[in-house]
Amino acid sequence: MVRKLLSEYIGTFILLFTGTGAVVVNQQTGGALGLVGIALVWGFVIIALIYAFGDISGTHLNAAVTIGFAVDERFAWKEVPGYLAAQLAGAVSASVLLHILFPENKHLGVTLPTGTDWQSFVLEVVMMFILMLVILRVSTGAKEKGITAGIAIGGTVLLLVLFGGPISATSLNPTRSLAPALVSGNYQSLWIYLTAPFLGAISAVLAHKVLMKE
Repeated sequence: MVRKLLSEYIGTFILLFTGTGAVVVNQQTGGALGLVGIALVWGFVIIALIYAFGDISGTHLNAAVTIGFAVDERFAWKEVPGYLAAQLAGAVSASVLLHILFPENKHLGVTLPTGTDWQSFVLEVVMMFILMLVILRVSTGAKEKGITAGIAIGGTVLLLVLFGGPISATSLNPTRSLAPALVSGNYQSLWIYLTAPFLGAISAVLAHKVLMKE
């Protein structure tokens, strides 16, 4: 269990450091990366982390994914608190380091809607539904691992960042949104990103159960 929790901590740290770091670097350089560059960073780091840690912890790195696996009975509920704590610790560590590196940046990659809160809420629910459904279809048990899983999940994240990024900032991950909000002190519209991913993930589990029913 210690290896699993350390894997989730390190993996989530890398995910947030590179993913939200790409957002920060883009802001610091006047848009050098752009939406496509940011999407590529998120997609490729997910692929790399699945290959690196999939056989240890399953590379959840996302509270909504962990809950989704538990609801689908692929993951023990007793292990959920440890995974969520490790993910949050890794995410906060990454945001703290980014704050040290870029103290003048006041947002640290927080997720903020550009349209209405309701619009971003619906987008986040639907996008997380899509992502979780893909995860359930290509994962083995509660583990995201293997060539197919890495490419499918990373590619889906890349697609959803490109699609939803301009409107909702494409969180798909409560931990990803909570950590920079805590470190920066910017809690605007945070409720969207702490609720929508869970609803999307659970909806995907229910849809998957119906699809798999014989």
